[in-house]
Amino acid sequence: MSLKPAVRVARRIAEIGRDAWDACADNPAYDGNPFIRYDFLQALEEANCAVERTGWGPQHLAIEDDAGRVAAVMPLYLKSHSQGEYIFDHAWADAYERAGGRYYPKLLSAAPFVPATGPRLLVRPDVDREEAWRYLLGGGLTLCERYGASGLNLNFLTEAEWRWMGEQGLGRREGQQYHWENRGYRDFDDFLGALSSGRRKTIRRERRDALAETEVHRLSGADLTEDHWDAFFRFYMDTGSRKWGRPYLTRPFFSLLGERMADRVLLVMAKKHGRWIAGALNLIGGDCLYGRHWGCVEDVPFLHFELCYYQAIAWAIEQGLSRVEAGAQGQHKIARGYLPKPVYSAHYIADPALRGPVERFLEQERAGVEQEMEWLEEEFSPFRAES
Repeated sequence: MSLKPAVRVARRIAEIGRDAWDACADNPAYDGNPFIRYDFLQALEEANCAVERTGWGPQHLAIEDDAGRVAAVMPLYLKSHSQGEYIFDHAWADAYERAGGRYYPKLLSAAPFVPATGPRLLVRPDVDREEAWRYLLGGGLTLCERYGASGLNLNFLTEAEWRWMGEQGLGRREGQQYHWENRGYRDFDDFLGALSSGRRKTIRRERRDALAETEVHRLSGADLTEDHWDAFFRFYMDTGSRKWGRPYLTRPFFSLLGERMADRVLLVMAKKHGRWIAGALNLIGGDCLYGRHWGCVEDVPFLHFELCYYQAIAWAIEQGLSRVEAGAQGQHKIARGYLPKPVYSAHYIADPALRGPVERFLEQERAGVEQEMEWLEEEFSPFRAES
């Protein structure tokens, strides 16, 4: 399969189209990742979440084969800030601008507002992967030069992409999250049996207290209604306003998500005295449950842990999924069975005066992150020691 060297830039994902985009995103190697699918990314644009006026100007790349069919795509955005990324480069921006540089705009390949690992160079299964990767990366670097952007950044990419990016000369960054892994558990009690006695008792008490006056409902597919989304949006807005000032997602986005991806949604909601008071939104991948957003309008002890962590684990075991990724940050997740795992990003900095210091920083940071992950698991793992 021969590829055309030309790279097309689409200012809206609709210019590429669902069939063409998903022919690449549905590659079996991507394990059903929901955040790279056309419907998810297009909903963010249609609902005015990831668009120019919010600082996320779509610049998606596409390459074609000799038959004129889209062979590979890359979600790409021209950013005027660093918000909603979860890979933090604010210190780089501040240092560069203090030195007289202009850090924004920059180019970012990512699933907007999603701190979850997934492919960023999406290649149709019958296309040579590395050749497509070269064209996509080349297109991104060319666009960087054309716009005078400070750099090209690829966040939460796969380890294979990350290592390949390093071979192409990009700076490699490593961070950490907390993931739960299914070790063949039969049910939630079987999972608890793998923990130390102290952690078992604590989790059982937390679940008992959280459920004392609440009812938990798991909603997916046709069970999701606009009433559920209305309630969840209230929770989301409350949490978002307190944590980062301006929530990123609009109310129409959740309706579009329910309309187009209901079978990929697991909404865990809590009701007290007949009123919805809290909820946690998850998206379902081929072998992973991805925790995304949480919110509440009434504080109930340990309800956050119940909806976000324990219900996710129980559901993943029931469905036979291999892992749960619970989102960014949160060392408290370790005590609940979510252990440190690496996440990856790659960075091309256009100005050599900034590139050198950033690459030296990344090298030191990688060593520190790997040491910290090892220490955290050794010191705080809730699992019983292997005999």
